[in-house]
This record gives sequence, structure tokens and C-alpha cells, in this order.
Amino acid sequence: MSASSMRAVVQHELGGSEVLRVEQIARPEPLPTEILVRVRAAGVNPVDWKTRAGNGMAGVLGEPPFVLGWDVSGVVEQVGFGVTTVKPGDEVYGMPWFPRAAGGYAEYVTAPSRQFARKPATISHEQAAAVPLAALTAWQALVDTADVQRGQRVLIHAAAGGVGHFAVQFAKHLGAHVIGTASSRHHDWLTKLGADALVDYTAVRFEDAVRDVDVVIDLVGDAHDDTSTRSLNVLRPNGLLVAIPAGVSAELAAAAEAKGLRVSAFLVEPDGTALTRIAGLIDAGEVSVEVEAAFPLEQAAAAHTRGESDRTRGKLVLTMGEN
Repeated sequence: MSASSMRAVVQHELGGSEVLRVEQIARPEPLPTEILVRVRAAGVNPVDWKTRAGNGMAGVLGEPPFVLGWDVSGVVEQVGFGVTTVKPGDEVYGMPWFPRAAGGYAEYVTAPSRQFARKPATISHEQAAAVPLAALTAWQALVDTADVQRGQRVLIHAAAGGVGHFAVQFAKHLGAHVIGTASSRHHDWLTKLGADALVDYTAVRFEDAVRDVDVVIDLVGDAHDDTSTRSLNVLRPNGLLVAIPAGVSAELAAAAEAKGLRVSAFLVEPDGTALTRIAGLIDAGEVSVEVEAAFPLEQAAAAHTRGESDRTRGKLVLTMGEN
């Protein structure tokens, strides 16, 4: 491989996981204020396979060919003019450019330096690559959108997933009483992460088991058993439902207004400052990162197939090997 090229997972058409293929493409060069990062691992997220199939961020990325992936952990290879926060050799992690194309399923990426943060020192690149998109989603939803306060009751749907397991830990860090929905096989683990109460959604209707909630972090949506609409029934007056990733339909907004409740759509943003705070929590031992499986770059299709099974605990990642 020449110094001007790199391996990347490229898709030339929308479709199933079989459209993902490793190819040699041009290596990017950093512009002023940007850094070139040699990627050691890349996170795999639901938005990736949704975009691959033509949903998710496909409308933002435009027509194929494109390279998926927004979660990266790696080493600074080169810095553009004006960059003063990092230098070559520094270990960093980030969620660059989201929702625009970042090309994380590749050996190198470029992005503004302040969209990255120093990698948590106590975890591997594989673990760090599992953090940015999921953890930023949980952090921004709880801290910036919901402004969760100590003593509030927070319900987190899909608590065992990538975003969910961070949301449980962040909500606990904020001093909330944390309730999660998850199948029973995950309950012991989620209790260790800080959940105060858990509901097995396969056996119990959560609205029959939960009440007086201040904030619902909904990671499921109405497409699955009307989860968002049913969540309105567990909120206190003026309580808030944060709808991720389905957003807020006109019908959901009207139903909330009729009940004196608030609803908010949400989309995560790059945030190096928040990633620095999250890294501090990880290094302090307050937050743990769950990686269910790591796949080599050449097995990106297998990683997508595993993720689409909708039974993943925590996160999936891709590794670059000795790039």
C-alpha cells in the first residue's frame, strides 16, 4: 500500500450488508484546523446499517459510493495549520462530522481537531471506539436536552444497548433514580451499572410497572409497539420524553400536549468538550464500556449482520490491525 492510499469499507450501492467491500482509496489530507488520525478501531452503530440500506443518514451522505462510520479511536498522524490542542502521536477518539460523512470505516480520517478528545487512558482503542456516538447521544440527551437533576426519576428504554448502557451510567452519575427496560438476561449487568429498577419488556407492559417519571429517554420509538406514545402514560405532569432516534410525529406531539407533557426530538452532535468529560468518568472508574464483539475491517458485513439482529449487549467495533 502506498503512503497516499488506504484500506476502507466502500459501498457502491444501497442494500444489505453484502454491499460493504474493502477497497484501496485515496488517503485524506488535513486542511487547516484539521488533524489526520490513523484509525485503530471504529465503532459500529445502528445509524450505520440504516444508512447502508438507504435510511438513516443516507439523505445527508447522498448517492453512493461512500464510506460509513462516525466512531473512531486512533493516533494523530498529522496536524493541519493552526492546530494547537494535539500533536502527532497523541491518542484521540471522536465522532467527527456527524451527520455528514466522516468515513470512519477506514485506516485514516480527517476532521477538525476540536471534534476529537484525548482517548481515555485506561481503556483500549477497541473500547474507546465504542464510546463517542453512543455516549454523546446519552450525555447530550440527559445533560443538555433534559437537564436531569439529582433525585429525578429517569426511564431509559433499551437500557442494555449501546446508547442505553451509557445512559444508565450517566443518569446515575447525575444523581437520578434510574429505571430501565431490558430483557431479564441483562438485569444483573444493568444493576451493576447503576440501574435502580428494571422492567422485562418481554413479560410486562412497562406502563403497568412504572409511574411518576420525570424524563423518558426513548431509544425505541413508536415503530415498535407504540413505545413513545405508551411512555406518555408514565410521565409526571410537565415531564419530558426525549425521542431518539425516531423523532416526534405530529400525533405524538398532540398526545403529549393534551396530557400536559413535553416531547423533544434529538440528534447527536460532535462535541470534543463532552468527550473529555466522558473520558474523565471512564478513567475514574465511574463509567464502563461494553464491547460485545470486535471484527476485523474485512468483516464489516458480518458486524452489520450481527448488529441488525437487535440482540447486541453494548457495542460492536471494527479493528484495523497493524495499519
